[in-house]
Amino acid sequence: MYRCSGHLPELHTERLWLRKLRKQDSAAIFQVWSDPAVTKYMNIESMHSKEDAEEMIELLDGCSQNEEGFRFAIIEKSSGKIIGSCGFNNWQLEGAFRGEIGYELASSHWRQGLMTEAVTKLLDFGFTTMELNRIEALVDPRNDASAKLLSSLSFTCEGILRQLQYTSTGYKDMQMHSLLFEEWKYLRK
Repeated sequence: MYRCSGHLPELHTERLWLRKLRKQDSAAIFQVWSDPAVTKYMNIESMHSKEDAEEMIELLDGCSQNEEGFRFAIIEKSSGKIIGSCGFNNWQLEGAFRGEIGYELASSHWRQGLMTEAVTKLLDFGFTTMELNRIEALVDPRNDASAKLLSSLSFTCEGILRQLQYTSTGYKDMQMHSLLFEEWKYLRK
């Protein structure tokens, strides 16, 4: 059974390096999390200061210590620059073996296949290291780009969960997307 306990391995793809998000990343990640184009469909508002990002990183680190979730910084290898983050918002091993992923990318790096690369590595980690059977993603129904990304990775859109999340603008419906281990294993052949 997977135990995070605050420690995450480093993951690598051809163009990306994924490592645990750290407090010293707050200035770089603030640039991503303060962009209204990036946060438009997220369940957080655009951040207003580096300190907001610092607080969120501390919250995420606490989640990883308690094995409730974790976040990787997405670093572009060619520039060494943090361009987003991805990880598991939560997971449940015993009885369900499922986890929910989340991700975001700097708008300057959209439409380059980078998030596909990062999420593919995250799926590999979830299915092989964590031994999950089901990986889920909740997507704002207006977020066509995220739905297309998940579809390209063979996720199934299972439908709308009505008024699932409460945000500063009120309750929001969310689409549930999922990928099963047996589907992922078949695709990897």
